[in-house]
Amino acid sequence: MSFDLQPLADWLTKTSVSAFVNNHAWVWPACESLHFLGLALLIGNVGLLDLRLLGFEKRLSFMAVNRFILWALLGFAINLVTGILFFVGNPAQYVHNVAFGWKVLFMLLAGANVLTFYATGTYRAVALLGPGDDAPPLAKFIAGTSLALWIGVMYMGRMLPYIGNSF
Repeated sequence: MSFDLQPLADWLTKTSVSAFVNNHAWVWPACESLHFLGLALLIGNVGLLDLRLLGFEKRLSFMAVNRFILWALLGFAINLVTGILFFVGNPAQYVHNVAFGWKVLFMLLAGANVLTFYATGTYRAVALLGPGDDAPPLAKFIAGTSLALWIGVMYMGRMLPYIGNSF
């Protein structure tokens, strides 16, 4: 299945947001810096949580690590806003780029993975993990999947300029 995003790209190029991004030299580098900060907050905190579930730093309770999850949500929000600004600012470099398609797919799958974590009751099971306790197999699978997907998001984001000749 293929989506033709060119009409969306053509429309976005004519918006005032696109003009703002393109007519102010500071916007793109500011967004790049914020995107990096958001990535550090997101991956740093989600990664720590995933590694705890996989058995690293078992001396910490799950909830001791989970208390930082709001920082991960802040990082995701920063990346969502800056990512939208990148896309609106120059949609042509994204709509035909295979790396962008993979990045979006990995993000959607990561979101589905988070929903699985909460919808299956896995969160309730791991919330009770104390220091030294091992996570159940489903929690480990979800954590491993999370790490793989977020690494995929980061890799494809980094590959945007190199795959698809869009930049």
